[in-house]
Amino acid sequence: MEQIKVPSYNQIVEESIQKYWNRDSMSDYGLFTFKYKDVAEIIEKFHILYSELGIQKGDKIALCGRNLSRWGAAFFSIITYGAVAVPILHEFHPSQVHDIVNHSEARLLLVGDKVWPALTATEMPNLEGIISLADYGLLCANTDKFAQAFAAVDQIYAGKYPQGIQPADLHYHRDEADELAIINYTSGTTSNSKGVMLPYRALWSNYDFAVHVYGHIIKPGDNVLSMLPMAHMYGMAFEFTFEFLSCVHIHFLTRMASPTVLMQALADVKPVILIVVPLIIEKVVRKAVLPKIQTPKMRILMKTPIVGRIIKRKICEGLTKALGGSFYEVIIGGAALNQEIEKLLHDIGFRYTVGYGATECAPIITYEDYHKFVPGSCGKNVIHQELKISSPDPQKVPGEILTRGLNVMLGYYKNQEATEATLDPEGWYHTGDLGVMDKKGNVFIKGRCKNMLLGANGQNIYPEEIEDKLSNMKMVAECVVIQKGEKLYGLVYPDPDQVQAARLSEQALADLMEENRKEVNPLLPAYAQLAGIKIMKQEFEKTPKKSIKRFLYANEEI
Repeated sequence: MEQIKVPSYNQIVEESIQKYWNRDSMSDYGLFTFKYKDVAEIIEKFHILYSELGIQKGDKIALCGRNLSRWGAAFFSIITYGAVAVPILHEFHPSQVHDIVNHSEARLLLVGDKVWPALTATEMPNLEGIISLADYGLLCANTDKFAQAFAAVDQIYAGKYPQGIQPADLHYHRDEADELAIINYTSGTTSNSKGVMLPYRALWSNYDFAVHVYGHIIKPGDNVLSMLPMAHMYGMAFEFTFEFLSCVHIHFLTRMASPTVLMQALADVKPVILIVVPLIIEKVVRKAVLPKIQTPKMRILMKTPIVGRIIKRKICEGLTKALGGSFYEVIIGGAALNQEIEKLLHDIGFRYTVGYGATECAPIITYEDYHKFVPGSCGKNVIHQELKISSPDPQKVPGEILTRGLNVMLGYYKNQEATEATLDPEGWYHTGDLGVMDKKGNVFIKGRCKNMLLGANGQNIYPEEIEDKLSNMKMVAECVVIQKGEKLYGLVYPDPDQVQAARLSEQALADLMEENRKEVNPLLPAYAQLAGIKIMKQEFEKTPKKSIKRFLYANEEI
């Protein structure tokens, strides 16, 4: 790859705040709005606090809370000072939050009002202080120095800026390309979380990618609705930092996204792009679209050339309107999209695309604009990255997806063994995902290396492909395929609303799942057929990006 001179990311932050000084930057949906100049003031007050505390460049500061404007402003205060941000998913168990704060050696913790009551300050003994993300109030001071510094901030600020801070007063830390910016702890789909060390070049490279694909589409003053957790790199990169640097007004959905709240917010905000995980789009389609088109009469009409086209256009218009109506495209990522749902989206001409990434790449690896997107794929290799399939025949034989370039992490924090197992000496990041790539460069993911099962005669079995078909069967809400000896079994959590509406007894539900098994098996190769289905009483435990924690169910008793 050609060598690129990576500019200072913090300089771009500084120049964006100066340029858009009086424009709206971030809102807590339905509550209040910060202009860029408000964010500049917050950043400066935090910088005063950090300086008074003697925080050095490279010291760690943790954030843990749901999406809020104050979360966003605090994040920028950390990196523009030269400290290292440690964003922690607010859905993590309190013991995980304690462990991450301690493992990262964070000196300060900024915490949300929903998270704080479940935490125990004494479990994080190395923290100097804890600050509320709800109002930047003091929650806990472990040293006199911290209490005094915190109390002095407003007075120091007023003395330094008697007329308030001005654009010319901004002088943020100038970062180097390989300097550590963020330690982001993974959500642990296949194992315990690891601290991914992301350098500034990875932040800039993801920003530059977004500028390349959306710079001509998104304009200052456009809106976006932030729904994915900002502590996850997918949400951070494409619902927060790129928008902030581009004067796109970010609206944080600060409460639980029930269908009613979400649809109202989408109608009000009218986002210019929508970033979603498959679960969101699948729920909308299953509840709002499928019931209308799965009647015998509608199925016949949809196959009629002229009438079918009109119906599909109407369905597409209705789905587009339900999602705000003003978006350029919906970008789906974070997990596999169900094939039946994707086929429907493609058939009706819905503007969607599927991307692929990893925390270790901050996060983008592949993408394609919806105009050129090939259904079933996850797009093509993005700028500043190389990609290859570790396979003797990458077009036909699945192999591990490898990538290297500016997006790739420095390694795992204090975990050399895991780093060496994932980053090879040539700089290739081993994703752990299996895929093929067609001659045009479109990547098709087959499953996780760790999830791949071995059939009795050495056949490679990808449980995700079986699950994709099983999830289309009657009353199946979620499913996981596991292996016991030489046999495969489906673990199924039934759709509770459908079960209740049909008033099924336990035996009737078991009989229905046996029918599902008999229906799905002919769709699968003989070596990948299910020997049985076990009904699960509770939803599968998931990561915050809504991927099932498969490793928890590998040894489920049948």
